Amino acid sequence: MSGGDVVIVGGGPAAHRLAGRLHPLGHRGTVSVIGAEPRPAYNRALLGSVLDGTLSADRLTLPALPAAVRQLTGTRARSIDRARRTVHLDDGRTLPYDILVLATGARPRIPDLPGLVTARGQLAEGARTLRTATDCAPLPPGPVVVLGGGVLGVESALALRRAGKEVTLVQRSARLMRRQLDGPASGVLAQWAQSRGVTLHLGRQAQEYAPGKLVLDDGQVLAAGTLLLCTGTRPETALARASSLAVREGIVVDARLRTGDPLIHAMGDCAQHPDVTGTTLIQAWDQADALAGILTATGTGYRPARHVLRPRIRGMDIVSLAPGATEQDTDTAVSLRDTARGRYARLALREGRIHTGVVVGPGAAVAAVSGLYTRDAPVPADLLALLTGTDAPYAGGDALADDAVACHCNHVTFRRLKAAWAEGAHDSKALARATRATTGCGGCTPVVRQLCTTLAAAGAGAAGPAGTHTAVDTAGGGTP
Repeated sequence: MSGGDVVIVGGGPAAHRLAGRLHPLGHRGTVSVIGAEPRPAYNRALLGSVLDGTLSADRLTLPALPAAVRQLTGTRARSIDRARRTVHLDDGRTLPYDILVLATGARPRIPDLPGLVTARGQLAEGARTLRTATDCAPLPPGPVVVLGGGVLGVESALALRRAGKEVTLVQRSARLMRRQLDGPASGVLAQWAQSRGVTLHLGRQAQEYAPGKLVLDDGQVLAAGTLLLCTGTRPETALARASSLAVREGIVVDARLRTGDPLIHAMGDCAQHPDVTGTTLIQAWDQADALAGILTATGTGYRPARHVLRPRIRGMDIVSLAPGATEQDTDTAVSLRDTARGRYARLALREGRIHTGVVVGPGAAVAAVSGLYTRDAPVPADLLALLTGTDAPYAGGDALADDAVACHCNHVTFRRLKAAWAEGAHDSKALARATRATTGCGGCTPVVRQLCTTLAAAGAGAAGPAGTHTAVDTAGGGTP
């Protein structure tokens, strides 16, 4: 299909990316995007940077879509008429479609906690979720209790602590980020969080909530001016269910991201692909890219990339490779633990390549291991140098594949950075303006600076002593 009306239900990053890809790939029909929020699409993964005051909510807004894309904000899709190929909105409008894409995302999972929900079905005073920019409105005075020690809970607790809040995190598991980290890695993270002033209650469950306090299962009463719920999400599937599409946990799709109706696709948090467990922002963007290719006949299908999770924790570099995978059928395991320096690594290898693992510590080690895993490349002989970050991953021009992601917040690849450099962006601030790299959590700033050093050295070597001078950024700071 290269023409016809494409309607995308959902105003998040995945919908935005798909809408922006279609016309450049040759789509000749209309593209309409339906978003429930009253503002254009923004990068939800960076809400922690709004909590700590690093970024304003407006700074999260994604680049403007082509003028040909019709954006409908502040309205929801109420129903789908599959027979007539129309979508009915809650403001009374009806949109015809030739292809419909469901990118409805996920909603916060509300725990079954006495006192948390009022008789009207609303959260009790002082309790809030963290899913939209509106949820990042300034918190009232008083201590904050974060319920949930997964990725979002840890990121949020540390962000609020950086903002000067008194923060307590409650996690029913004995480990932080238990789905992504093994015991020793979680221990390093817990020690680091405590050193930053976050009080941890691990292995504890919430028993009851009342405005201003949270009671734990051991009888402790925690002061809670705000209770921030970071207790997971559920795929938003109500529209699909009402349209008699197959739904398990998410909307069931095939390798071409099609539902049981060949004219309806689904992607992102709401979709359930046979080869994907959970969906990160990077995976959602990859699905949007693949679907754009499918709809314009420039691609063949969606092949999930290797799962790399990089939590956005300012000041600490962490990567989890194939989270949830086991070490079954691996032939070698290598680990490094340096509690005094707050670093830990464990890699399970199969035939000299990384099968699964986790690295906490030096940014160079995290970047190098991530690149090797993403490319399924052989590990170097000196594994100690790799895991301590002394085996510089950017020493050569081919050290990382161009398709590897340098900035996970904004999905900026090394190819895009090199292209911007070739166009004259010769320091990290110029690269940030050209590509948005480093403008999220700032964690990729050392990687971008090292790339600048490498490219500058390569340019100087090519030009010889008479070559022109190239600026290399060595200044501090994370965002421009």
